Amino acid sequence: MSSADIKKEIARRRTFAIISHPDAGKTTITEKILYIGGAIREAGEVKGKKGTKAATSDWMTMEKERGVSITSSVMQFDFQDLRINLLDTPGHKDFGEDTYRTLIAADSAAMLIDAAKGVEIQTRKLYEVCRLRKIPIFTFANKMDREGKDPLELIDDVENTLGIKCYPVTWPIGMGGEFKGLYHRLQNKVYYYEKGKEEPEIKSVTGWQDNSIKERVGERLFDKLQEDMELLELALGPFDKEEFLAGRVSPMTFGSAKYTWGVDLFLELFAQHSPPPMPRKTTSGELVDPYDDTFSGFVFKIQANMDRKHRDRVAFVRICSGKFERGMKVKHARLNREIRLAYANQFMAKDRETVEEAYTGDIVGVNDSGNFQIGDSIFVGTHAEFLPMPRFSPEVFAKLNIKDPLKRKALQKALQQLSEEGMVQMFFDPFYGKQDPILGVVGELQFDVLLFRLNDEYGLEVKLERQPYSVARWPVKKDGKLIGSAIHGGTKLYMDHNERPVVLLAKEWDLNWLLKENPDLEFKFTGE
Repeated sequence: MSSADIKKEIARRRTFAIISHPDAGKTTITEKILYIGGAIREAGEVKGKKGTKAATSDWMTMEKERGVSITSSVMQFDFQDLRINLLDTPGHKDFGEDTYRTLIAADSAAMLIDAAKGVEIQTRKLYEVCRLRKIPIFTFANKMDREGKDPLELIDDVENTLGIKCYPVTWPIGMGGEFKGLYHRLQNKVYYYEKGKEEPEIKSVTGWQDNSIKERVGERLFDKLQEDMELLELALGPFDKEEFLAGRVSPMTFGSAKYTWGVDLFLELFAQHSPPPMPRKTTSGELVDPYDDTFSGFVFKIQANMDRKHRDRVAFVRICSGKFERGMKVKHARLNREIRLAYANQFMAKDRETVEEAYTGDIVGVNDSGNFQIGDSIFVGTHAEFLPMPRFSPEVFAKLNIKDPLKRKALQKALQQLSEEGMVQMFFDPFYGKQDPILGVVGELQFDVLLFRLNDEYGLEVKLERQPYSVARWPVKKDGKLIGSAIHGGTKLYMDHNERPVVLLAKEWDLNWLLKENPDLEFKFTGE
């Protein structure tokens, strides 16, 4: 393949993640996007009830039982000559750290909002990650088939809470039981919807003042549309794509993922405006050009036991430049040695197929025998080591007690694998080594999943022993260098899995005390 052909393939890549608060409908809209994109024949429900298909993006046993996404899935499909990589993120608030790592691999994001509830706490946290990275964001106001906030009130909520301007591309006519359809501001078309029908009736109009709309929806809803549109026309200028790409303006659409209303319009908007693969910064401060001919990428996720029959381990690699070819030899930056990527797959959740080649923006799952950790960089040719992947401070801590002491080594191996996946952090007392680690997670559900997986995948019965901590901080000198000895204030130093010093504290007040006692130190929220 010529260099021009490779650049053409890269230019048609789009990689995005969906972010939302739990229960906003993220798994449902993911299924409908895959359905519209032709990646699946039938959109599944969140729970695989008797007689219904389970959601494609939820593959772990516990996800199917609880009806909630607790791992990240990677799915790829074609739409309007684009090759789209959809990164489905965990739907539970306890798994925000996994979502953060997924957002590192994305070039844009779709923010899903429950029209009845507006911007909720988890949405705010995830938006903040997008803002820091200046990721372009699309907004989809979901559940318009239910009663909710007035659309103008919803826009005010987004703008005031998140500090990002909204640019409505579609506008709802009615809501809940009176929801009649969407007026498309850029197309001068009305999409009329009825329950029981996925396909809308599409009518061209002269504009939002067209009387044919009143004949269809009635005078009251037509008058409401006139009031809303007059306000919007006064407040909004033309859509500024540069402002969107800078993360300051979010094109907004409305609909109902449950009934597939407006999802196709969102996907068309995404195809028209979403950015191609973006440059990535390295530890040296340089930017890697996505259209560079030489291959580079980084590991943002590791998942063990996707196929329990083979006890496999897969490292998910975001390609940052060039072309990937199965069997290619790459340089592993951390290990400083060459490795061969003999087996690679692309995924539709748990289903996989061997991939022979992939390009910048694509995600490939590389079979891993233990060489990779989250954040590892691989490259061909010129050294390219990407910025490290941060680890957030856990908020819940515990130790594990195993019933069968003969299985202690098996437990240590399992914890090592799960730690490298990023689902749990381990902290060690330097006096006792790595025999009895303190485990830290962001939320309570992660411990439930940990116990479930230890039993289900590794055959280990363990009990949690809670630890009196709620805060972890990484102390560093003001110049960024790690500390080399004890700190003032009588607080014990632990070590994380990378042997960086960390303090574990009962509450935030203890942190304020340490700051007073150690004015020459910073206590970082993330370990990098």
